[in-house]
Amino acid sequence: MSTDDVASQGRQGDEGTRAQLDRLTGTLDMAIERLERARPFAKSRHQRPVLDVIARILPVPGGLAAVQARATRMDRAGLFAGSDWNVPEALLPQLVGTTLASEDATFQALEAASLARFLAVATGEARHDNLHADGARHFLTQVLALNLRDIFGRPDEAARAMGERYVTKQRVLQHVADHIGLTDVLGVLVSEIWRLLEQRSVQVGIVKDMIAQIAIALHEKGTEPGSTRLGAERLVSALFGPTAASLDDPGTETYLERIACADEASLSREAMGFARAMHDTGLVSDYHVAFLTWAVEYRDRPFVPEALGLGTTGLDCWRHYRRLVEDLIRAAVTSATPQAVYGLAMLLERGVLHNAPMVPALDGQINLRLKGEARKRLALGFGDAVAPETHLLAGVLEVLGQPLGVGQGANPTCQSARAIAMWGLIDPDYLLHLVSQAAEFDTILMQFEGTPINSADLPAGLGGYGPIDADPLSVLLVSHLDRIYAEMGRLCIGRTGDPHRWVNPEFHGWWVSRDCAVAVDVATGKLADYDTFLRRFFASYHPRHNGDRPVSHPQPAGIAVTDPHCHFIGWHAIAILRVAEDQAGQMRVYFYNPNNDSGQDWGGGVVVSTSGNGERHGEGSLEFEQFLSRLYLFHDQPLRPAEHCPIPQEAISRVCQMAQQSWAADRSG
Repeated sequence: MSTDDVASQGRQGDEGTRAQLDRLTGTLDMAIERLERARPFAKSRHQRPVLDVIARILPVPGGLAAVQARATRMDRAGLFAGSDWNVPEALLPQLVGTTLASEDATFQALEAASLARFLAVATGEARHDNLHADGARHFLTQVLALNLRDIFGRPDEAARAMGERYVTKQRVLQHVADHIGLTDVLGVLVSEIWRLLEQRSVQVGIVKDMIAQIAIALHEKGTEPGSTRLGAERLVSALFGPTAASLDDPGTETYLERIACADEASLSREAMGFARAMHDTGLVSDYHVAFLTWAVEYRDRPFVPEALGLGTTGLDCWRHYRRLVEDLIRAAVTSATPQAVYGLAMLLERGVLHNAPMVPALDGQINLRLKGEARKRLALGFGDAVAPETHLLAGVLEVLGQPLGVGQGANPTCQSARAIAMWGLIDPDYLLHLVSQAAEFDTILMQFEGTPINSADLPAGLGGYGPIDADPLSVLLVSHLDRIYAEMGRLCIGRTGDPHRWVNPEFHGWWVSRDCAVAVDVATGKLADYDTFLRRFFASYHPRHNGDRPVSHPQPAGIAVTDPHCHFIGWHAIAILRVAEDQAGQMRVYFYNPNNDSGQDWGGGVVVSTSGNGERHGEGSLEFEQFLSRLYLFHDQPLRPAEHCPIPQEAISRVCQMAQQSWAADRSG
C-alpha cells in the first residue's frame, strides 16, 4: 500500500469519526430539547434518553468536548434533578473514580456530564449559581489527584478486565487533565502525601504507589519549577535515588557493584544520605535495604549506625546490643520488607532494648516459627516473596519502633488496634508474649477478673477471622484480641453501667485507671448528668485544674465521631496521650487514633490536627474544649483528689453547646 493510500484511509477515518460525532451530537441536542420542554414531574422520563446518548458519545474522539459545550444547558434542563449530582457543591471527589468505572453506563454518563459541568465552570465557559470557578477547579484537581494512576499508570489485571469502561474512564480523566493541567494536581497530591507521612503510619504501601505515579508524571509530563516540583522531587528521590550512587536509579545490582569499590568517605556519605532521606519522610528505599544488608557484613568499619541515622540513645543501644541488632537486620530486612529498617531505627531511638526482657524476647522472635492458620493468614496477607516469619519480624520492628503508626485498616477493630499500639508504646515485652502465643499455638490466653479466656474457644468477633489490610502484627493478633474483647463484654452482662469500666483495665493493663466516666445512659443513649461529666474531665486532665498532674500512661477513651456536617457517625476508641499547651499557648489534648489517617473534620470547626500544633509523629490533637465536645467516655483514678480550682461555667457552657450542636443533638432529656 502506498503512502498516498494510507493518508487517504486516514482522512476517510477522520471524516467517518466527524460524521459519527455530528450524528450523535444532533441526537443529543434533540434529547436535551425534549428534556427542556418536559414538566418538572416528567423530567425523570426524559433524563434517560439524554444519558443514553452521552454514553454513546463518550467513546468517540471529541465526544466529551461536545458534552462539555452542552453541560450548562443540560444542567438547566434538569438532567441532574432528583439525584445527588443536583447539588454539585456537596459532591465528593473520592467517589468520582468508582462511578466513572461503573458497570451501569447511565451512572458513568451522569458522572461524565457532571465533570463536564465542573469543567465548563472552571474554564470560564459557563456560570453556575452554586459553583464558582476556583471551587470547580479545586474539585477537578482533587479528582485527578485521586485518579492519577489511571492517567499515567499502565492498566493492571482489574483494569484490563473492565475493558471499554476503563478506556472511557481514562479518556474522561485525560480530557479533564488537558484542560486543568497537572501542576495543581501534583501540588494537591504532594501536599496530601506529606500530610500522611507526618503521621508516620506503619503501612505506607499506598503512599509509595502514589509517589511512583508522581515519578511517572514528572517523567512524562513534567511540571513548572517551584515548590510543588521541589516537594515532588524530594519524595521521588527518597524512594528512587536518595544518594549520590543511586541518584540515577540504576537498579540494586548495579548499585551494589558501585559501592563494592567505593572508598570509606563515599560509603559514609551514602549511609548518611540514606538516613537523611529516611528520617525526612519515614520511607525506606530499596537501595537503602541493599546498602544496609551489605554494610552489616562489612567489617572494616561499622556503617550500620550511620545508615540508621542513630542519635545518642540509638547509638547507646547499638553499642550494647550490636549482635542482636545485626541479627535483626539479617532476619527482617529484605526488599520485600524495606520499612523494617525505619522500624529498627526508631526502636533503637526509643531505647526499647534497655527494657530487660526485650533482648531475649527479640532473640526468641528471630527463632520463632509460625504454624497452622497463623502461617496461612500471613502468607495470604503478604504473599510468598519471603517467609511469613520474615514479614512478622519486620512487623514487630515496625510496631515497636512506630507504635502510634498502627492502624485498624478498613475494619471495625479500633479496640484491638489501640491495644496493640499501647502495648507497643509502654509494654512491648507483653506484646511479644502475645505474638509468640498466637504464632505457635494460634490462640491467646487472657484473664478477666480471674476467669481464663482462650481465644480459640470463642466465635469470631467484629473483625471476623482477622484483617488482611493491616500490618503483619495486626494480621496475626487482631482476630484473637477481637474475640477476647467481645467475651469480656459478655461477662459484664447484667452489670449496671458501661462495660468499658471493667473491660478496659482487664484487657489493656494495670495502667488503665479503674474508674470510668460516661456521658450517656447506656440503656437509653441519652445524655446523663453531662455537666458533671464535663467538670470531671476538666478536673482530671486539665493541668490548670488537676494540680498540674501529667498523663503518666496513655488512657483509653471513647469519642462520638461526627462528619463534617456534625452528624453522628458512631462511637470510636482512642487513647489520650498527653495534655499540654501548644506554641500559641492553647491547651490541647494529644491523642492516638487507630484510624490510618488521624486528620479528620468532625464538623463545627472541630478539625483534628496532625502537625503544626506541637504534635509528635502519630499524634492527633484538638484544643481542650473541642476535644471534650466529642468525648463520651474516659477513665479516671477513683482516689483522685478534689478539684484544685473551680471550672468556669463559661467553658462548660461552650463545650455543652458544641456537643448539642453535633452528636448530642437528639440525646437531651
